[in-house]
Amino acid sequence: MLRIEPAEGLRQAARDDWRTLGAITAEAFAEDPVATWTFDGKPCLRPVFQRLARDVYLPRGVCHLADGADGREVGATMWLPPGPSKELPPLSLLGAAARLLVDGGPRAMGRALAVDAEMTRRKPKAPHVYLFSIGVMAAARGKGLGRRLLAPVLAACDAAGLPAYLENSNPLNTPLYQGAGFRTLEVFAPAPGAPPLAAMWRDPRG
Repeated sequence: MLRIEPAEGLRQAARDDWRTLGAITAEAFAEDPVATWTFDGKPCLRPVFQRLARDVYLPRGVCHLADGADGREVGATMWLPPGPSKELPPLSLLGAAARLLVDGGPRAMGRALAVDAEMTRRKPKAPHVYLFSIGVMAAARGKGLGRRLLAPVLAACDAAGLPAYLENSNPLNTPLYQGAGFRTLEVFAPAPGAPPLAAMWRDPRG
């Protein structure tokens, strides 16, 4: 059980925050190498992230929103504790597939399925807290917001003696993750022709 302490400038997202979570994450991933390749440059990110926020990470996990200097929410994280599945419920999966076909076409849908399958196959079997996404809007980057977003859940991991895991899809984020205690387990292509992903692991700190 994760006991997450409140942090200044952050709030735990509520069930009706799925649009905001998805919108912030989509902007943050707009130039992400793996996301851009997967969705073939099509306008798929916002509906995909919003559906995942609504149907997976808010009901099953822990999500945070962060305020910028003007009080507007500009950062977001989505996590899963050990146990819950990251798979969409069947009806939501059908809806996501239909939307992806309309917005991205069959190639984007095929790539998305292939990437997800390979990520699932390589995910460590040991119990861990999974960081699905962290995103900061462009205007708020470079101000330490990423570290602030990671801190509450990583502190809870340390208190509970739980490791954390993520797939890093953008090498620009490597210093952030390394600074938070993550190390690279392996680097792999999640599908033929895709940019590489770095699987990263963080042992709890005593």
